[in-house]
Amino acid sequence: MAAVGWRGGGWGGGGGGGLRVGGGAGSPRRALPSPAPAAAAAASPCLGRIQELAEPKKAACPNNRGFVWGNQETIWTLSRSALTARPSRRIVALAKPKQDFSKHQCRSLFLYSSRWETVIWERPPLVNFGFPSDRLLKLSEPKKCPSAYLQQRPRPSPEWPVSPAALRYKASPRILELSQPKVLHAEFLMAREVPTQMTTAAALARASSRLQCLAEPRVRKVNCCYEHSFPESVICPVSKFAQEAIASPRILELARPKRLHPDYVHLRDPEWPVTKAAKQAVATPRLVELAQPCKRPPMGSVQCNPDAFTVKEAAKKATCSARIQELARPVKR
Repeated sequence: MAAVGWRGGGWGGGGGGGLRVGGGAGSPRRALPSPAPAAAAAASPCLGRIQELAEPKKAACPNNRGFVWGNQETIWTLSRSALTARPSRRIVALAKPKQDFSKHQCRSLFLYSSRWETVIWERPPLVNFGFPSDRLLKLSEPKKCPSAYLQQRPRPSPEWPVSPAALRYKASPRILELSQPKVLHAEFLMAREVPTQMTTAAALARASSRLQCLAEPRVRKVNCCYEHSFPESVICPVSKFAQEAIASPRILELARPKRLHPDYVHLRDPEWPVTKAAKQAVATPRLVELAQPCKRPPMGSVQCNPDAFTVKEAAKKATCSARIQELARPVKR
């Protein structure tokens, strides 16, 4: 598939003019001689248009003198008819800001505050005594029951009268026993008050020297660290008898380091010499074939594959089995 490229000031490849024709991914490229001067003159208007379209679009920035930045200035000038136009009633109604009902409500002390009892803004003195609007009074009315429910309900009110028979009823001993409240345990003690009342004598008492001595913290000797000494000296002092002691055969046996197994093989060094046979070995054709790197198609042919929608000849001659035909049938619902 041939490819023709346009570069720089004319048709060609590197620095000068020339037509570059190339094949596919692996075909060699060859440079053709530059076109005639008449053809170059005919292509000059097209080249000027291409260069004009290739220039970046000028963006509106503060450095642009043709554009003035401001908060209230429009990007483009308004027409005279738009400045003298009168809005309709509908536009005026839509332009009104939404009414803020929250300014007449009593807000919490911790609302919009920094976790303190002082709010950010000053509260009006009559904010807690604001009279609600007619809409709020209408919405605050309780829901009225339907007339059909009032006619069919079993009793006129939630509090119904007690019958005379229930008033004259005498409870049995079992009911009286069950109606008694649960009795606390005989050894139950009520909770003592948390703030213990100190007597005046205890508040004015003075500790004796013995109590002050017992109240002092116990000083413990630090055994994990030793005093600074010479590097040649031992960490802790060794007694003279320990230095002149003779170890028994059992202690000498226990002091020996643990030995490795007779069949233990040490780790091989990361670098070892290559044998002469390995240097003179000849690879088989199979090893040479496996040593070849994996060849992958170039990205240009992968993204634009001309044979992507081509049906293979074997697929055209294939015959579906009975199972595939059964699975290919649509589901009956």
